[in-house]
Parts: sequence; structure tokens; C-alpha cells
Amino acid sequence: MDTPLLAVLTGKVAPFGPEGRSSAIHKTPVDGPRAVGPEGFLDDEQADRRVHGGPDKAIHHYPLDHHAAWRAELGEAAPWLGTPGAFGENLSTLGVTESDVCLGDHFRVGTTVLEVAQARQPCWKLNHRFAVPDMAKRVQSSARTGWYYRVVESGMIGPDDRLTLLDRPCPGWPLARLLRVLYVDTLDRAALAEMAALPALAQSWKTLAERRLARGAVEDWTGRLHGG
Repeated sequence: MDTPLLAVLTGKVAPFGPEGRSSAIHKTPVDGPRAVGPEGFLDDEQADRRVHGGPDKAIHHYPLDHHAAWRAELGEAAPWLGTPGAFGENLSTLGVTESDVCLGDHFRVGTTVLEVAQARQPCWKLNHRFAVPDMAKRVQSSARTGWYYRVVESGMIGPDDRLTLLDRPCPGWPLARLLRVLYVDTLDRAALAEMAALPALAQSWKTLAERRLARGAVEDWTGRLHGG
């Protein structure tokens, strides 16, 4: 897999939504290489560090491939569609989706090495971003979520770089499968046990799988999908 980047994007915290709550979901393309450290681009920000950012969510990647399906579903009401950054991502590409990428994949991008740590769990900010009250739920149900990298080797990433696969330690766990376990086959005990044991998986997702196994129940998604 060797795919050119369409855009590299970063953003700053600013008031967002009808209540003016803080967010850095609005990302804009950069015009040259940017420094990347253990928690992502050094000139990128996240508003709520409890749920955004950190080593396991250092860089967010969203495929532009999905925009056609969103346009067919939402029509012209979503002006962000068709433009890199619509989903608050840092990296945009064509030709690579959740079906093509596996948990734990290592990619060279510019002078960095990135590792796929988890898929995205969409939150209520997408509802305001697209002015669609259930947009976060739609993203979750569609499995068109994008994914997060952790940084294995710091360096520089620029818009002229490529995403090149270096290693695939978990070929049996494409992100499409991970998302199915998370949102569809939610109490598949064998899959949850296997998921919890994956070395590359973000700790928060391992804990989620372990809790489902222990409780025999799925966590409440209401706050994440609708805010409050």
C-alpha cells in the first residue's frame, strides 16, 4: 500500500456550536511539512483532552472516499463534504478505507512512522459540524469513521508525502471488523476476548471489551452521540 496524501490539516481550539463550547474540529490544510511528536502535530490542538488527543489518538485519518456516500445520504445540506478536513481529520487520502487498514499497521509518512491504534468513536460535535442532529450516530452506524494513529517515530509530515505500509502484524483485524464488533456484534464473546488481547489496540478499547465480557452488557452511548 502506497498512497499519496491529499492534505495535511491542523487546527486551534475555538468556540464551537450553538453554546460556544470549545473545539478544534475545524482543521485547515497546511502548505508544507509540519513537526510531529508523540501526541501528534505540534501545531495542532484538542479542546477536551479527556476524550481527544493523547498518544493513542495522536493523528486522525479520514478517507475522502466516503464523501460520495455522505453526499448521497445528506444531499447539498452539508457544505463541508467534498473537502478534506470535513470530519476534523489531520490526514486525508483517496483509495484507503477501514476495509483496507488493519489494527497495528505501521505506515511511513514523511519522516515519521505511525501505528494504527483504534478506529474513531464519533461524538456529538459532528451533529453541530454538519447541522444534522444524528450525524454522530450515522457515522457510527455506517462504519465510515476514520481512524487514529499513535506515533512510533517522530518526524515531519507534509502534504506532498505518501502513506506507505511497512508492516501488518494483525492481518485478521481490519478496522471494518473491529467496528463490527464494537457497534454491531456487540456481545460476541469470542471476538471481544480476541479484541482485548490485541497488543496494538488502544488501552481504552481493551478496557471496553473487558467490561462487556465481565458485565454481559454494552456501555451507554447516549452522552457521546448526543452530548450533555
